[in-house]
Amino acid sequence: MAVTAQQLPSVRIGSPRGKWILLTTVLGSSMALLDSTVVNVALPRIGHDLDANLAALQWTVNAYLVTLAGLILLGGALGDHFGRRKVFVIGVIWFASASLLCGLAPNPVVLIAARALQGIGGALLTPGSLALIQASFHPDDRARAVGLWSGFGGIGAAVGPFLGGWLVAGPGWRWVFLLNVPLAMVCAPIAIRHVPESADDRTHGRFDVLGAALCALSLALVTYALIEAPNGSPAVALTAAAGVGAGIAFGYVEKHRTDPMMPLDIFGSRQFTAVNLVTLCVYAAFGGFFFLTALQLQVVAGYSPLRAGTALLPTTVLMLLFSSRSGALAERIGPRIPLTVGPLLCAAAMLLMLRVGKGASYLVDVLPALLVMGAGMVTLVAPLTATVLASVDTGRAGLASGINNAAARAAGLIAVAALPLLTGMGPEAYRSADAFDAAFDRAMPLCAGVLLAGAVLAFATVRRPPPACLHPECRRHGCVTTPPLEPDQGRPSGAGRAR
Repeated sequence: MAVTAQQLPSVRIGSPRGKWILLTTVLGSSMALLDSTVVNVALPRIGHDLDANLAALQWTVNAYLVTLAGLILLGGALGDHFGRRKVFVIGVIWFASASLLCGLAPNPVVLIAARALQGIGGALLTPGSLALIQASFHPDDRARAVGLWSGFGGIGAAVGPFLGGWLVAGPGWRWVFLLNVPLAMVCAPIAIRHVPESADDRTHGRFDVLGAALCALSLALVTYALIEAPNGSPAVALTAAAGVGAGIAFGYVEKHRTDPMMPLDIFGSRQFTAVNLVTLCVYAAFGGFFFLTALQLQVVAGYSPLRAGTALLPTTVLMLLFSSRSGALAERIGPRIPLTVGPLLCAAAMLLMLRVGKGASYLVDVLPALLVMGAGMVTLVAPLTATVLASVDTGRAGLASGINNAAARAAGLIAVAALPLLTGMGPEAYRSADAFDAAFDRAMPLCAGVLLAGAVLAFATVRRPPPACLHPECRRHGCVTTPPLEPDQGRPSGAGRAR
């Protein structure tokens, strides 16, 4: 029998069932977290083995992000109505099936299509992972359960680059994707047997499928136009115009639907709008940085995949260890200073990365930049998430977090599409150390400039300090590619979910 919104969850964290729930939700979220951190390390080997050009490598990253960013809010709504456990399990199985197809892909076209399918699975399982904890555990144990989920998930994100490098250097890049299959074979049966079903009985079963489709279509068309722009084809301009048109249509649909996926009135909060603009700047720079740095370390500095993956560990480890202290500091002094200083530190780190070239020393050239990057991310990520949640009514926290999470993913995919175009990176640039190094040296100042814009925006617009953050996932978060996702919780009927 499903637990509805009106029934009090009763599972205790120390019970056998509570431990099983934690295990399956950590495994489910880890699948998506690992995927977001290990693929970049595998890109050079994928390109070599599949004879893929740079555009195909961009699509290997972005095909996943297009469907995930476009459909993640709809995925949460489906879980609320049809059952969070059911949609979570479907997402896990879908994600694993698409991962299997990625691992068996004979050419770039199949890999890119499979990555898009992976994003659909991610949109189903990602909102459900934390929502199952919120809906299953007794209120007295919920904060501790979320803290454990965040901590273990952060550890998974921290080991992701190392694991990706080890897989690429050892069994091969295909195991970056195939690893999800055994994880799913453990995760799905545990969820079916031990996790109680839960749903929101206020939902009415009408979903904003049109809005989700227009959002994903707009992202896909704009991304295609940016990636293919160097070809100079007339189709590129038409695709760009169609992408902008789909975006305008998405805004129109969301404004006029009675049950929109993304109700535009939430942007009536100036603080919410401002922090999401800061999010776009910050995560665009992060997306471009981690995409290009994984390539720079291997193509130019000559690192092996394992060494490159290991080299990226400090940023995530610093976030995992010190985010809680940053969140506590922001509660005392307000978010304005952390959201200004954090992007400036990250911008400095990207300029320090200009030292990383042929024969770069890890201790002298790479590590200082990554430590400064980690310090900047520690400074800003937890306060950014807490400020997003504090900028709207408590009942809309899940919706606000979902929009912020989707905005971060969309910013990252646009950056991955646009940076090679803006830096003159040719389709075969990643095969030439000199060509890629020159483009990387042009890209890092661009990313730093975007971060500077985010810092100025935060300093000028972020004012009201949030109340104490009651969301433990804000503080113990180890993923460097997106902010944490807060489930919808106790929200009265309103926009953004099927009601």
